Amino acid sequence: MNEMHADENDIYEQNPKIIHKLVLTGGPCGGKTTGQSRLSTFFENLGWKVFRVPETATLLMSGGVKWTDLTMEQADRFQQNLIKTMMQIEQTYFDLAEMSNANCIVICDRGVMDPSAYMPREAWEKLISKEKWNNVDLRDSRYGQVIHMTTAAKGAIEFYTTEEHVVRHEGPELACELDDKVAQAWVGHPYYDVIDNSTDFNAKCMRMMAAVCRRIGVDVADRLELNSKKHKYLVKSISDQDSWPPYKEFEVIHNYLVTPDPKMQARVRKRGRDGKLGCH
Repeated sequence: MNEMHADENDIYEQNPKIIHKLVLTGGPCGGKTTGQSRLSTFFENLGWKVFRVPETATLLMSGGVKWTDLTMEQADRFQQNLIKTMMQIEQTYFDLAEMSNANCIVICDRGVMDPSAYMPREAWEKLISKEKWNNVDLRDSRYGQVIHMTTAAKGAIEFYTTEEHVVRHEGPELACELDDKVAQAWVGHPYYDVIDNSTDFNAKCMRMMAAVCRRIGVDVADRLELNSKKHKYLVKSISDQDSWPPYKEFEVIHNYLVTPDPKMQARVRKRGRDGKLGCH
């Protein structure tokens, strides 16, 4: 079965204008900056309007903030203000996309769940409770897709460097640790892709762009050399959950809709946890 399904992309097929809100995230030196540039050029050549949301953490920290000098209280307040600033900056571009007559892709350099990777879990839970936020809205409902660009420190160590970055100076070990934490922060998003270093960097960027095109439903198979298939497996049994890696449980509700064509499947999917569900 082809990886593109009508039920995953019908929200775009049924609307005359597409607005795709994308997060590019990942560990240090994962290729986000170059990937964002290539993705922008690709969609601009297709006639789309592209908005690029800058990385808020870099913007704020380049103003003289040194993370290692902050107390725990200062760090928590910084993260709180960072998220609020990020939301406002993103909303500026989201509003422009809504007002545009063209198909739009808004590429966010990191998203609002990224700061949770740099905070103790207790501090994060306290923060979202104080601000009356919840993980389902922040993670699952705010963006249409999240792509994790794996740090070069994992599998491409010879290319790992932070020399050209203004505020990042992590060594390879810390880069791998941060990559894992950022990846875990987004586990649960319904359209979450991890682009690893199993190929060279050019192919890595191509795979990232292909993942975006598949999600939106843009047919560029020839240009990106896509011939992917989706396979589903019936699992007979599972091992003891104590041996599993970190995971999140979530609820899924499918409401199937009547369609004019019996061969067409349409559904509304609700997904979330603890009674907080978002539609996709």
